[in-house]
Amino acid sequence: MTDETPVAASESAPETVPAVAPAVAPAVSGPDVPPDHLAINPRSPHFDADKLRRGIGIRFKGAVRTNVEEYCISEGWVRVQAGKTMDRKGNPLTLKLNGSVEAWYEDLGEGAPVAKA
Repeated sequence: MTDETPVAASESAPETVPAVAPAVAPAVSGPDVPPDHLAINPRSPHFDADKLRRGIGIRFKGAVRTNVEEYCISEGWVRVQAGKTMDRKGNPLTLKLNGSVEAWYEDLGEGAPVAKA
């Protein structure tokens, strides 16, 4: 037999709780703000024809872009077509560019709320 005294749970080594970073949400949310992730390719899970019909304006790194194939505001990237190059299935090759992304619905006019990270 050993003369060990039981150690209470409060005296044991403290458990570390991992710090969870808060999710980055768009600055503005609601029905008049575009989604965080949207693609124009109908085969993509992020495709939404109703939202695309409204017209989406994209500002990437401070410049308005009209050639964006897909974007993600929270992750800060856009996909644009790489010239006229096509893959073997006839889809355009795209480049993923990183930077600040802002999106808005063009049908709301000049004062439209902007979604940004």
